Amino acid sequence: MSDMKTIFGKIICGDIPADVVYEDDDVLAFKDVNPQAPIHILIIPKKEEIPTLNDAESRHKELLGHMLLTASRIAADKGIAESGYRLIMNCNAEGGQTVFHLHLHLLGGRQMTGF
Repeated sequence: MSDMKTIFGKIICGDIPADVVYEDDDVLAFKDVNPQAPIHILIIPKKEEIPTLNDAESRHKELLGHMLLTASRIAADKGIAESGYRLIMNCNAEGGQTVFHLHLHLLGGRQMTGF
């Protein structure tokens, strides 16, 4: 995976440290360094082949579903599943995406307002 160029790719490769909360063969989940809620975790695919959601294809269905189920599992582990949480996936610059490696934000631990 030495060809990974984004900051997330460098985290996957171990070149940049991260506070990892979950990892398996397909995804890595870690605390956001600039949290927008008491719990703010990023869930990323471990292969840097999908820069944005627009680049996802039908062959990625299982991975995308796995990312959502991983978020649910982490929410339960963090004790916020019953009170509630928010999942966000930004797409491209006007959608708020700043790192072009597909990722899912899990936010919780407070009342989520606005939208």
